[in-house]
Amino acid sequence: MPKPVPLPPPGFDELSVNEKIDYLQSLWDRIAATPETIPVPDWHREVLDARLKDLEADPAAGDSWEVVQERLRKKFDSSH
Repeated sequence: MPKPVPLPPPGFDELSVNEKIDYLQSLWDRIAATPETIPVPDWHREVLDARLKDLEADPAAGDSWEVVQERLRKKFDSSH
């Protein structure tokens, strides 16, 4: 069993919000560097399987990634 980690780690509460975000980003980067070690819950696989089945049944039903990106860019560019 893994050793418990103190929450939050010592000194974390004294960091500025930006420093806390940077700290969390660096932790995530360390985790994401080895994606093969990140467990994928069965329910995630089930959702992906269902979505792939839907895509195979009707490939034209959704939007392309490019269309989705553009829609998101417009949404977030106009909100700032």
